[in-house]
Amino acid sequence: MAESLRRLVNIGTFTVLQEKLERWLDNYYINTCDQNVARCCEIIELNAKVQGQLFKLLQVTAESGGMYGGASIIKSRLLPFLGQNFFTSGGSVTADTSLSVLAESAAKNREIDDLQDMYETSLNELEADLKDKEAENQDLRDELLDAKTELDRSTRTSTSDKIFLENENRDLRRKLADAQDEIHKLRSKAGLVDDYERQVRNLRDELSLASTKKSYLDNDVYSSLGAYRYTPRVGSPLSIDDPVQRVRQQNYISRWNDMFSQDRLDAMDTLRRYSDDYENNQRIIFLAIQEAFSVAKLAFRQFKMKVRANLAATHIGPETLEEAVQDYINRNTDLCDLTGMVADVIRALNRSPKVFLPPDATFSIVQPFIRESCKLAWNMSALAHPLDIAVATDAELFDNNKYRRSYDSEYTAPLVNHHIWPALMQGAKVLMKGEACTRRGASLGASRRSRSPTRSVSPSPRPRSRSRSASPSRRIRSRSVSPSRSRSPFSSGAW
Repeated sequence: MAESLRRLVNIGTFTVLQEKLERWLDNYYINTCDQNVARCCEIIELNAKVQGQLFKLLQVTAESGGMYGGASIIKSRLLPFLGQNFFTSGGSVTADTSLSVLAESAAKNREIDDLQDMYETSLNELEADLKDKEAENQDLRDELLDAKTELDRSTRTSTSDKIFLENENRDLRRKLADAQDEIHKLRSKAGLVDDYERQVRNLRDELSLASTKKSYLDNDVYSSLGAYRYTPRVGSPLSIDDPVQRVRQQNYISRWNDMFSQDRLDAMDTLRRYSDDYENNQRIIFLAIQEAFSVAKLAFRQFKMKVRANLAATHIGPETLEEAVQDYINRNTDLCDLTGMVADVIRALNRSPKVFLPPDATFSIVQPFIRESCKLAWNMSALAHPLDIAVATDAELFDNNKYRRSYDSEYTAPLVNHHIWPALMQGAKVLMKGEACTRRGASLGASRRSRSPTRSVSPSPRPRSRSRSASPSRRIRSRSVSPSRSRSPFSSGAW
């Protein structure tokens, strides 16, 4: 019972019946009389089928309740309804009408069969067309697969050609880079040749200028010796307490400190533009001032011998010859060949195997520092009790009385790796300590790479107690003139 009712619900006959009634209502005034009658008959047929199913369900339902199951309900509701002309309500149905309805039903069935045949024919045609399309699609897939295979083959071929071309391009670039390197080397060699030629021309010009200036200096010396007259003095110019000795010595020591704290740092800044080897730059500065003192002492000895030889021929007293010579030197400290001394120092730096510069730079870049060093060395040598620098060599035993260690030194190392600034001496007495860098394994070899690009501290007078070097932080230099320099008498002829 329940299954039959479920099938009836699933068929949805009442929904179809409702839809047919609504369509009939929509088209009632458009259809003809025959069309409206046909619509009504179609709905009656459908309703009759539904009623037949409902009567079957009524019978099955009543039987499930026994012999008298549902009898009261049937009597009270169904029998009165059937007695009211259920099948012929609204008029009687004649035999002609029944035959007409059957004929129309048969025609409609034939029409439905024809429609079904047409539908099956169209469906077969669509299936045939679908098979044809599937065959065409398969052909297209085969063609696409062939095209993809051909494309892959072409891609592999083009990739191989591309790799070959890239290798060729790489080889050509490498050859071009090698050729450019060769050209650069040749240009560098040509530039070195030009630099050598230019240096030779400069040396020739300096030599001719030095010769000319030397003749002028000789004439100045001879003229000054001819016009020299000794002025009686209370004290001897050779005394250590002579005012000239004391004042100039004090000024020279002050200038020595300025050389370390200002001129040396300016020269280091200049060297840093051409070489980043900090230790080598320190060696260059130390060797420059060392050679400046050597050249200045040699030139001063020659100058002093010439003065002594000329004054000996005319000296009559009452002072000694040495006092007269020193008095003359004190008055004429500016009679020096400064240009020649600077050239000699630069040549000595070029000959030294311990220092170096890049091919595009020469030691002339620190010429201002060399010039000031030669001038100071000459004036210190011209004193009655001259000032000199201590003899220094690499890998020597560190002397705490002459030097202090730089901050980047190894404080337990006993040997000096390289000197930063020389010690200032007066005979055997140390006036100003120098600075040195001590490291283990120090040797007499060429300079090595420096460990730190920071600067050293300024020199200080010799202390009585042991002292350590200052902090490795860089000092901020002041460009203001110190009091000792502002009252220096060098500009008035003592310098």
